[in-house]
Amino acid sequence: MTSRKQEKYEMILDAAEKVIAENGFHGSQVARIAKEAGVADGTIYLYFKNKEDILISLFQNRLGSLVESFKNNISEEDSAEEALYKICDIHFSLLEENIHLAFVTQIELRQSSLELRKAIGQAVKPYIQLIEHILIKGVADGSFRKNLDTRLTRQLIFGAMDEVVTSWLISGQKYSLTSQVANTVDFFIRGLK
Repeated sequence: MTSRKQEKYEMILDAAEKVIAENGFHGSQVARIAKEAGVADGTIYLYFKNKEDILISLFQNRLGSLVESFKNNISEEDSAEEALYKICDIHFSLLEENIHLAFVTQIELRQSSLELRKAIGQAVKPYIQLIEHILIKGVADGSFRKNLDTRLTRQLIFGAMDEVVTSWLISGQKYSLTSQVANTVDFFIRGLK
């Protein structure tokens, strides 16, 4: 994709993120997304097949960036505990800084059709695998207990972080999400040892 096309693609995703966060997926029209992006309605269809494709692309793009951020900030030298802390910190920081993305990831994923949830699940998969990699490393180096079921635990960790963010949104963001990182990770570590 040329830089101009990439720029327009990103503008549309940014607009979709805002419109869907404010109106919900079902209450958002492609025309409203186009208007927010400052493009003609037909331009949307040069980049996306339909509204569902926009939502799936939004998840793939944003979660892909999140996983990339993890990879850039977590090194092999980090202990499993440090890596888990960084994942939680990056996850909470990103969503606290981008309230629209927080609403889309926390609310819309649960209200989408089964087909959409499956497609979005594929976008989440690398994130879940990264958590599992950290757990396996922690078991191997003795930081975490040997009998840890890493496949189940990766889901529990992801689900717990997800619930902390959802509770923060429902509360009206009355407190700092990032202030929850230390206690969340402490909870994880106590269960992992």
